[in-house]
Amino acid sequence: MNKTCQSHIAQEQRTVEQMIRLYCRRKEGNKELCPQCLELLEYARMRLSRCPFGENKTTCRLCPVHCYKPEMKKRMQEVMRYAGPRMLLYHPTAACRHLWKEHIYQYFTRRFGVPCQEQHKQ
Repeated sequence: MNKTCQSHIAQEQRTVEQMIRLYCRRKEGNKELCPQCLELLEYARMRLSRCPFGENKTTCRLCPVHCYKPEMKKRMQEVMRYAGPRMLLYHPTAACRHLWKEHIYQYFTRRFGVPCQEQHKQ
């Protein structure tokens, strides 16, 4: 894996961690991550580190490959539904980066009819 890919994946991991921490602190009222949120964070980190798209990864919501187990996917959706809108207040840079990435992915898909991941394979 090259350095750009590692930094991109690390950035995604930081964003997911911020979202999980925000959820656990604000929704569940914990000062530190509870065991369930810690388990979800470790699972998300593992899945991101093994993402087949690497540097060309889009946001998980728009990804054609859903790699989460159903139980973890449901838990992550719950976290993101709560933390997503609040990220603009608590972590505006990460939220804007995430929204911009989705916008770019959708633009290329509409414009060229091919997802970003597949464009780089051609």
